[in-house]
Amino acid sequence: MIRAYKFLMRPTVGQAIALGEMLRDHCSLYNGALQERRDAYRHVSKTSIKYGMQSAQLKEIRAFDPDRQGRWSFSSQQATLRRLDKAFAAFFRRIKSGDTPGYPRFRGVNWFDTVDFPKDGDGCRWDSTPHDPVTRVRFQGVGHVKVNQHRPVVGKVKTVSVKREGRRWYVVLTAEQDPPELLPATGSVVGIDMGITHFLADSGGEFVPNPRHGRKAAAKLEAAQQALARCKRGSNRRKKAVGKFADLHRKVCRQRLDHAHKTALGLVREHDVIMYEDLKIRNMVKAPAPKPDPKTPGGFLPNGAAAQAGLNRSIADAGWGVFLTILHAKAESAGREVIAVDPRNTSRRCPECGHTAEENRPTRERFHCQSCGHTAHADTVGALNVLRAGLVRRKAQLA
Repeated sequence: MIRAYKFLMRPTVGQAIALGEMLRDHCSLYNGALQERRDAYRHVSKTSIKYGMQSAQLKEIRAFDPDRQGRWSFSSQQATLRRLDKAFAAFFRRIKSGDTPGYPRFRGVNWFDTVDFPKDGDGCRWDSTPHDPVTRVRFQGVGHVKVNQHRPVVGKVKTVSVKREGRRWYVVLTAEQDPPELLPATGSVVGIDMGITHFLADSGGEFVPNPRHGRKAAAKLEAAQQALARCKRGSNRRKKAVGKFADLHRKVCRQRLDHAHKTALGLVREHDVIMYEDLKIRNMVKAPAPKPDPKTPGGFLPNGAAAQAGLNRSIADAGWGVFLTILHAKAESAGREVIAVDPRNTSRRCPECGHTAEENRPTRERFHCQSCGHTAHADTVGALNVLRAGLVRRKAQLA
């Protein structure tokens, strides 16, 4: 089992400068490799360059530019080239599936924030001074950097990454661990219905409130964004404004993650099987297509974009996708089962008689069956239907 750890680093002023130079030089390598691929395809009879061909040139690149490329780890530079190769693989995979993806883009120095080291001990060393009471990580070209290790690392460290978030530096580790002990069985199954008014409702009639961290911080974020817009580009005042804006976003992100972890942990501890709606979140937050006005050349008809934007903002603030990712990871560690079901008509089907109609849900929160008169909270009805559909699917899988 692979588990990730993320720790805050405390670099000195000189080390922070060196870390910034490392990101800059890896960004330059990434952009150079991307330019080579573009030129080869456009000007050399549509020739495709692969990772192996570019990796073979690293020795010459390092010898040609020893002050910038030659000072960093060879394996970390290979990881950067591999990162570009994955971007192209994803690009062609989306084309084959019928999507319209964007071509891999060049990265600005402020948009390249991670350097990977594929193996601990090759260009980096976690806990490089084990006899020192202060945990340190060593990077080639940077030195021994202090780490705020707030919890022990269990298992053997496999990979190490450096990540910049605003004005802060983090080290991200992946460690290989033995499978954890499974939680005892509870005999309970549950269906959940995720929403905006309530973060989720379960089939037992319980509700988890939606904390709306983004909406609560909207005023501060707006003020920070306005202050940033007034600053001159390249000034020290703008750098401080960018840092403040990033700190506010980081706080909201942490609050959202904390809520998702606690909610997922509660479900995993209390239930053996968890069913949820397999929502296509990416499609739900798409902007509506413009509607040209046939009577006015160059004009457009109202398409509900403003209302959709508010809904999209609420969905993003709830963080359903992050929550489901965390739920799957915790369930796998605990030996629980998570089942996704088709979300169609889960909030319109009566759990008593099975009658399905749009009129069964007159309001967002109220469910009233037009056939048998059953009334309940709409989210609870949705969770009950999710539970039943999940049980049917699970029975079919076990058969």
